[in-house]
Amino acid sequence: MKTVREWRNELEMALECKKNEFQMMGYQQASTDDIWKCLEEKVWKGNPQKRLYEVVQDIFHLASNIYMSYLTVNAYQDDDLMASIAAVTNVDYDGNK
Repeated sequence: MKTVREWRNELEMALECKKNEFQMMGYQQASTDDIWKCLEEKVWKGNPQKRLYEVVQDIFHLASNIYMSYLTVNAYQDDDLMASIAAVTNVDYDGNK
């Protein structure tokens, strides 16, 4: 068993798969780094010890609503919510794609 951060370098393919899934769902600006940070904050809540298969399972089971919630909270903290939502959904402020 290792901490989730110790597994990070070995998980790039799983994170890429999840990023591609989110992009196919319309979240064009999804990134592996944002997905990882979301998992750290929303799913793992820190740096727990897990087995490799558990970490991979957490990545593949990350729901888009949890990811969007994470991005929204961070956008509030960044003070630029509309720009962040527009970047993630690829929609401008007027609702045009």
